[in-house]
Amino acid sequence: MENIYGYTMDMLEDYFTSIGEKKFKASQVYDWLYKKRVNSFDEMTNIGKDIREKLKQDFTMDKIKILTKQKGIDVSKYLFGLFDNNKIEAVLMYHDYGTSLCVSSQVGCNMSCAFCESGRLKKVRNLEAYEIVEQVLLIEEAEGVRISHIVMMGIGEPFDNYDNVIRFINIVNNDKGIAIGSRHITVSTCGIVPKIKEFSKLDKQVNLAISLHASNDELRRKLMPIDKAYPLELLMDTIKEYLRNDGRRVTFEYIMLKDVNDKEENAKELAKLIKGMNAYVNLIPYNETSHIEFKKSSKDTILKFYDILKKNGINVTIRREFGSTVSAACGQLRSNYEEGL
Repeated sequence: MENIYGYTMDMLEDYFTSIGEKKFKASQVYDWLYKKRVNSFDEMTNIGKDIREKLKQDFTMDKIKILTKQKGIDVSKYLFGLFDNNKIEAVLMYHDYGTSLCVSSQVGCNMSCAFCESGRLKKVRNLEAYEIVEQVLLIEEAEGVRISHIVMMGIGEPFDNYDNVIRFINIVNNDKGIAIGSRHITVSTCGIVPKIKEFSKLDKQVNLAISLHASNDELRRKLMPIDKAYPLELLMDTIKEYLRNDGRRVTFEYIMLKDVNDKEENAKELAKLIKGMNAYVNLIPYNETSHIEFKKSSKDTILKFYDILKKNGINVTIRREFGSTVSAACGQLRSNYEEGL
């Protein structure tokens, strides 16, 4: 039995056609699921009883569970329990332009980035599309808000779970469903080149972010093993190809690590690396964790880094810090929960 929250509109239309019903019933079901937010097929009163019984035979509406929540200033961090007792996180952030939800795409992560808490606990499995969708639904219900932006930067590498991530995007983007606009959805990858190329061919205006975090291959390989498979020259050529195909601006994420990647020469290298591209750099103050040795760059260092990029003609922002009163690092709430901290 499949979970109905993992079905795109096209899949649901095909289902109804396969059982001899009209395709428009898929829109009716989506309306009940995502507009009216019912919790059982029996509540779908404009759908015939025989069809509701068939839906109950073929689908479940079961949802993952919220295990715990931490709340800080303009941020709420949720820990979810899955049906197999694995755990994932999602983080809701309140901005002046709306609300953004950072969702997880995997249980754990195999990318092994040195600075990342979620990579410390290795990948157990990919999340199914419904498990990503339900993060959105449950947090909207718990917070009493409409989520306006989705960011795929939680636990996991989205492009290592490509098919389920694209299915999730199709579900939340559908105007009869949760109806989050393509331009309000961002997918972050550490740089899986073949999937970036595949992503560039999608007919959607979804944003792409690249977790860069280093200005040269020697440093990046120490921080991010993915660089051994897809070094910077190949990655940058792929991004340039992506920009030619898609035309939308790319974000380069750069976590500021004290005395590691925050030196003046790193800023100059970074500027040279991306100069002339339709892109901007998002400097991210590091969220320290007791499990990992890296420290956060000072505010002065971050500002100097910012100034060098600006002077070299690079569009750059400094990410607002969230979560100083919660387990801020990606994966930290899960690891603390499992270790009884």
